[in-house]
Amino acid sequence: MSEFRLETYIMPAARLGPENPLPPLDICLPYGIQDDYDREKIEREFKTVVLENDFLRATFLIELGGRLWSLYHKKAETELLYVNPVFQPGNLAIRNAWFSGGVEWNMGIIGHSVFTCSPVFVANLKMDDGTPVLRMYEWDRLRMATYQIDAFLPDDSDFLFLRMRIINPHDHEIPMYWWSNMAVPEIPGGRILVPAESAYKYGYQSNMDLVPIPVSGGVDLSHPTNFNRSADCFYCIDPQQQPWITSLDKSGRGLIQTSTKRLRGRKLFVWGMEQGGRNWQEFLSQPGSAYIEIQAGLARTQSEYLQMPARADWSWLEAYGLMQTNPDAAYGKDWKIAYQSVDAELKKVMPPDKLEQIYSYAGRIADQKPDEIIQRGSGWGALERLRREKNGEKPFCSDSLIFDDKSLTEEQKPWLELLNDGSMPDMSTTEKPGGWMIQAQWREMLEKAVKNFHSDHWLSWLHLGIMYYSQENFEKAGKAWQKSLERHPSPWAYRNLAVLAKRNKNMDEAADLLLKAIEMSPDIYSLALECCKALIDSGRPEEMLNFMDKLSPEIRSRGRMNIMEARAAMKKGDLDRVEEILLSKPSVADVREGEVTLSNLWFEMHEKRIAKTENIAVDDELRKRVRREFKPPAWLDFRQST
Repeated sequence: MSEFRLETYIMPAARLGPENPLPPLDICLPYGIQDDYDREKIEREFKTVVLENDFLRATFLIELGGRLWSLYHKKAETELLYVNPVFQPGNLAIRNAWFSGGVEWNMGIIGHSVFTCSPVFVANLKMDDGTPVLRMYEWDRLRMATYQIDAFLPDDSDFLFLRMRIINPHDHEIPMYWWSNMAVPEIPGGRILVPAESAYKYGYQSNMDLVPIPVSGGVDLSHPTNFNRSADCFYCIDPQQQPWITSLDKSGRGLIQTSTKRLRGRKLFVWGMEQGGRNWQEFLSQPGSAYIEIQAGLARTQSEYLQMPARADWSWLEAYGLMQTNPDAAYGKDWKIAYQSVDAELKKVMPPDKLEQIYSYAGRIADQKPDEIIQRGSGWGALERLRREKNGEKPFCSDSLIFDDKSLTEEQKPWLELLNDGSMPDMSTTEKPGGWMIQAQWREMLEKAVKNFHSDHWLSWLHLGIMYYSQENFEKAGKAWQKSLERHPSPWAYRNLAVLAKRNKNMDEAADLLLKAIEMSPDIYSLALECCKALIDSGRPEEMLNFMDKLSPEIRSRGRMNIMEARAAMKKGDLDRVEEILLSKPSVADVREGEVTLSNLWFEMHEKRIAKTENIAVDDELRKRVRREFKPPAWLDFRQST
């Protein structure tokens, strides 16, 4: 009997605080950045939905993007996914915070989803035969489109099914992106099999190259532990072939994922076996808990979009289950025989015609209203529904997705007032404005409100400047922020003008504007950090160190501030201070994927020290020598290529 249950899942978890109050002008507007997290973990409860039958138990973290966290095969007594023993955010997603483990759903723009560390809408309903269905959905403000996931586990099935759907509500085409990212354990000697004989390989230090598989450059790329460096492999699967990918241990057992043909892309990601990749594995989890990712997407690679036609409604079915095949064939030297052995086993249990039948059957409830909303996501979908209703526009989704007024929060309140009353409410400049908007229809409403003097105040002009900036109309953005300052000085307008000054290479001006902003709001960490960066970039390291000494202990103690101190000390030539900071093992929670700030500081310190001692220039020859002779400590090495 298939069950649907609400439960809690407990694991050690780092804190994930509120959004950064500064608008991310060059990153992911209208979304805010999620960068307020640390590395101190305590036991924490997470809300989950569990789907379970006699074969499988699937656990979804509904507060964290609806991620499929665990898929446990009861008969085989084995976990098919990599279940991270901790929740530890890292700086890898579009909005910064991301965590490893389970299966993540990525829609909209290239990268890890804007919802990956946020609650989404969760509801339940039933199929015609009574099978319970978990529905997860959201309104994406970047593409202004919806996605819908209907997950179900029939009574007698040893596969979990998910019917995915994306709706383009516009009268024009939009670029679209979808990848389902599956974390599985990194198995010594394990093998990735996929029905393809070539792949586009990207090694994080060169171009993407088309290579044969499994062997390229003398390395068998089907074994993840053969990769020294971080790498992506995007497989070239024939369009007529049933798409699938599997990660098998030496007994021929492991997770297999297959789908209907719309989801054509398949990929392998590895962190690599060098020190930087190993450090990343532990940084996102704990020692002895390594993983890889196998992925499935709409396009062949993750550097491209598919153009989604106007009013298009795309859907497909994904299936996740256990693969058990002959290990002699799966691990044999003949690659074609290896993947064909898996393909033959898959077709016994989940052939293309069966997938199509289940996809069609699940489609019968695709437009059905849910029985109950279990959790609400953001209120932006409700706001868009109200805007369209007021203006007599077509709905942006089917009746299957409910964006009700109960989801509205304080973030939407100013925009709701603009919609209903034609004016945006004023507020104190000491409050965090938040709730960014870049949509053209809202810009037009706000411009009208300002023109009619209903909302001619600092907040309206602040928001208008952000809207203009998102259109790359930088001159108009600057004028709007100047008007905002004229109406009432605020740290938010000073900061945004500093971003413009930096864009125009006016680093001194940017630093001075940020100093004005931080004087008005000294308790905002992200503002203090931007000020430190600007002072260093403008060649004022001594001033930066003096500024840092005046910060509150809570802000001054952040790991990223230690790095700012090390950078300033490097500029001053105080190499002993740089070394002291690096050897103190600063805990920088938000190290960005691909960031090499720490290791570069290590190398630069040794380059300058040798150059001074030996009275030689810092040139390419010295740089190569330092990299040979002074390997960085593991705790500061986040290099994905060397």
